[in-house]
Amino acid sequence: MTLAELVGQMAARLHAAGVAFGHGTGNAYDEAAWLVQWRLGLALDALAEQGERPITAADEAAVRACVAERIATRRPAAYLTGEAWLHGVPFCVDERTIVPRSLVAEPLVDGTLDAWLVREPARALDLCTGNGSLAVLAAQHWPQAALLATDLSGDALAVAERNVARHGLAARIVLRRGDGLGALARGDGPFDVVLCNPPYVDAAAMAALPPEYRAEPALALAGGSDGLDFVRPLLAGVAAWLAPQGLLVLEIGHQRAAFDAAFARLEPVWLPTSAGDDSVLLLTRDALAAGGAGA
Repeated sequence: MTLAELVGQMAARLHAAGVAFGHGTGNAYDEAAWLVQWRLGLALDALAEQGERPITAADEAAVRACVAERIATRRPAAYLTGEAWLHGVPFCVDERTIVPRSLVAEPLVDGTLDAWLVREPARALDLCTGNGSLAVLAAQHWPQAALLATDLSGDALAVAERNVARHGLAARIVLRRGDGLGALARGDGPFDVVLCNPPYVDAAAMAALPPEYRAEPALALAGGSDGLDFVRPLLAGVAAWLAPQGLLVLEIGHQRAAFDAAFARLEPVWLPTSAGDDSVLLLTRDALAAGGAGA
């Protein structure tokens, strides 16, 4: 059996088992390739050049056991491998934090946010940092910026600390435990940019989540009845922490209708992402004031 044939067989097993994807891969073949190459200690792009590589019986058995664990436990693959990638950057991950996949990373990395900034940020805030991936990407994209990254979960911050150290950013990223804006202290601001990927899954959607998503910390997902429990106090208070031309960049997932109903006076800019044009929004400090949020 070759490497390519083994990946194909494992993809068929994952597909037949009906596992859910969305934690770094979007389909059975990509997930099988990830698990097979990881289990065999290969680079994640090895399949392209080593597809005809023969597989030993021992390696095949190890891969089959790994895929069987993925199917039996319904744990996201990233929890099995201990690593996830976001825009080409590797991050440590385990059950203490959700698997990094924030759509905020897209306008950050591709430079869309830069068009809204008068200069490179001096200070940036990452609320609900989880494993620290957005803070790391922001520090890499804005090499002069100092970042504060906060989260309510001490467990998540322990993972974030590993990632900050992994990427050599401990001198520029401060991690702090706290609940939303309540984590901030006098002297922290003003911030040129606030990034936030909060818990925003509404109660009905939480009840219908597949097991892979229920394996993640509910604290990082559940946003209350309409998904906006975290967003309301954030929008009420964030303007006070923004520089005069500062920006809030906020992910709300599938809650566009609920957001529009709750904040009818606000006029956000909806940023295009791979999930569509209604999952990530941008609000300037002036727009927040004009809409009655934090005025």
